[in-house]
Amino acid sequence: MSAEIDRRRAIAQSVATALAWTTLGSSAWAQSAATAARPAPAAKAPKLAGTVRIVIPANAGGGWDQTGRALGAAMVAAGAADQVEYENMGGKGGTIGLAKYAEKYSNDPNTLLMGGMVMVGAVALQKPAVDMTHIQPLARLTSDYLVAAVAANSPIKTTKDLADALRADLKAVPIAGGSAGGVDHIYAGVLARAAKASPEGLVYKPFAGGAEVVEAVLSGNAALGLSGYSEFNEAIAGGKLRAVGVSSRRSVFGVPSFREQGLDAVMANWRGVFTGKGVPAARAAEMLAAVDAATHHESWLRTLKQNRWEPSWLTGKDLAEFMELDLTTARVMVYLLKLKA
Repeated sequence: MSAEIDRRRAIAQSVATALAWTTLGSSAWAQSAATAARPAPAAKAPKLAGTVRIVIPANAGGGWDQTGRALGAAMVAAGAADQVEYENMGGKGGTIGLAKYAEKYSNDPNTLLMGGMVMVGAVALQKPAVDMTHIQPLARLTSDYLVAAVAANSPIKTTKDLADALRADLKAVPIAGGSAGGVDHIYAGVLARAAKASPEGLVYKPFAGGAEVVEAVLSGNAALGLSGYSEFNEAIAGGKLRAVGVSSRRSVFGVPSFREQGLDAVMANWRGVFTGKGVPAARAAEMLAAVDAATHHESWLRTLKQNRWEPSWLTGKDLAEFMELDLTTARVMVYLLKLKA
């Protein structure tokens, strides 16, 4: 009974956090991504199989795709597999891939699934028949921040310009980002609220990958794009896009944070790896050990540095509790920000 009471208290705390966030600022949610101390891995990665499959519930080129392929390369480099096959299943914030994975690979001991906060938000928004209770989490891997970018010729040059435009006519500032209900969608609502604009007027245009978001902004189909820095980096470096702000507490990627510019809009996007619900505990532990070893390998560490991802390792009971709180918070935010699928 005490465990159930603790669980209810945790959920109540999450709801209170979400409510406080809407009043006091987004920093409360950002703090929920704190990383526990990480023990050293086993001396050598366990060999899982000759071929391991990683299902990526998104189109090629996006954050999950980049993370999944980096993880696969590191698993091969660490000796956990001879080769890794990748299977992309994009659409609806990962919920299409989630459903297909649960149907096809639930008992497969050699197939992993990528996921994260985008999927949590999509589940909260869409309420699909197959949700995250149909898979078992292995590890949270990384946290990333969202960059807001405009076309180089946009009249929006500063955070003040953006806030003024959102407040003046939110519908005139369509925002492009990832799938409906995902972290980009929620953050679009966060920006609108922080600018004191009414979230009901939000025009959000969801896309399956970062490349499509860039194209939407460049073509004028959207006034603002939201994505991870790694997905905007090339267009920013080439002078096609201009970064207005980033969702971190302080400047990163050479981009000033919104908070430093007077707009309290802080949020972190996490990504993780899962396995099938029917995979035995002993095998799941082996898979976790292999992922652990891979994320200590220089191949993975090099990718973190290149993409400017922050490691945010979390496993076991701490991860399960974190995800439950994250889902509850996402549901509250979907309601408070009046987001629609």
